[in-house]
Amino acid sequence: MLFNSFTFILLFLPTTLFGYVILGSWRRKWAAAWLVVASMTFYAYWDPRYLPLLLTSIFVNFLAGRILANFLPNKTVLRRLFFALSIGFNLALLGYFKYANFFVATFADATGFDFVIPKIILPLGVSFFTFTQIAFLVDVYRSEASEAKLLHYILFVTYFPHLIAGPILHHKEMMSQFEQPETYRFNSTNLVTGCVIFIIGLSKKVVLADGIAVYATPVFDAAAKGQRLLMPDAWGGALAYAFQLYFDFSGYCDMAIGASLLFGIALPLNFNSPYKSRSIIEFWQRWHMTLSRFLRDYLYIPLGGNRKGSGRQYLNLFITMLLGGLWHGAGWPFVIWGALHGFYLMINHTFRAMKKNVNLDFSHFIGSAASWILTFLAVVIGWVFFRAESLDAAVKILAGMANIAPCVAQDDCTASIATFHQSSHAPPVWMWVSLLFGIAVLAPNTQEIMRDHLHGIARPARSAYFLRMPMALQTSRSWAMAVGTILALGLGCLSQSTNFLYFNF
Repeated sequence: MLFNSFTFILLFLPTTLFGYVILGSWRRKWAAAWLVVASMTFYAYWDPRYLPLLLTSIFVNFLAGRILANFLPNKTVLRRLFFALSIGFNLALLGYFKYANFFVATFADATGFDFVIPKIILPLGVSFFTFTQIAFLVDVYRSEASEAKLLHYILFVTYFPHLIAGPILHHKEMMSQFEQPETYRFNSTNLVTGCVIFIIGLSKKVVLADGIAVYATPVFDAAAKGQRLLMPDAWGGALAYAFQLYFDFSGYCDMAIGASLLFGIALPLNFNSPYKSRSIIEFWQRWHMTLSRFLRDYLYIPLGGNRKGSGRQYLNLFITMLLGGLWHGAGWPFVIWGALHGFYLMINHTFRAMKKNVNLDFSHFIGSAASWILTFLAVVIGWVFFRAESLDAAVKILAGMANIAPCVAQDDCTASIATFHQSSHAPPVWMWVSLLFGIAVLAPNTQEIMRDHLHGIARPARSAYFLRMPMALQTSRSWAMAVGTILALGLGCLSQSTNFLYFNF
């Protein structure tokens, strides 16, 4: 079930909220159980055959957490062995469903051995609920978490706002909320705030992301077919996808936070205007923030972090980003994308060290602008690999962007990007790019606009610039009209909306 669907907005969400409020006024346990049932229904709506897989993963990890917390003493070989087996179970599950076809195909290509397995369908959200539970087991092993209530653990894993595409949750930031009595009481402020954030996210997805997608898809499809691209077409397609992915993921994050606030539960901030970044390090502090946190805490630091010299630090960064790229998808373009960002981070850390040693100052306007431009271009180049169906297709687009191997005749190249879009009434791609650039880079984000209404984990650290939602939304006619207009635009575009891009990971 998609957030950007009439089924979710008009049926599932209001029904779930109504039952939650009614049951919460009687008994908190009933409300939590209702939310679990609703979350499982939400997941099974896509394909009920994979619900047993989700439940098996939950029960195995809950039992493993209980054994680690209560029956195996610290610093024993048996405890370490059981922990390794528990993590291995999760990695095996993820490896089979997500990477088996990729590894078999790669092995066949490398050896010429014709070995084929049946096509495995990737279960929805398997990466997210697996990483969430790996983090839980690691925290239990470190004696930083434990969970005795099966109902709350099931809710922690299956909670529908995060189940399909994140954020990746930490046990400690969610379980305390499930324990609080006020979580289960109706709160009109949370209702209004959650609805506004959800509406803004909906419009980002179905109006902005889906609106510019018609310019990105044909260019990448042309490259996949082996066509050479004119420089304006290649750049137009690459930038269109960069902003499609930005507003698609930003919209989903807003909708997840907004939907969760309706139930009195604050999700962690997962997206914080990453295209405003002036370095790759800052970009990864703003893009998919809970994944960055997971990779840092459960991979980069255990590998040694920066504790064993700069050479080892750079190797750890590269390995972390390489595996982060593979986590996003089973394909060589994702591996190259991860390796590229690992290389970016190595350069970024080297430059920071050099800048500190020679006392260079890039805080002035020219230095800041140059840093932002370089970062943005590096990210866009990376997105080409992220989106391309193959390495050959990615090279075709990059060659077009660099104007390498120009066409001998017009017929050798794809037509102008203006002929690619599906609607003759759509504005040219560069108008879309300019509009979305202004919103992404110059405007405050949703959490900054709603800062005064957020009092949980999702609240941003700094204030917005000039645009702030008033504390009493119901008394502000202009804001009410603006939100109503945004809602009308979003609902009007629902019939042509598409899947969230991160549902594929």
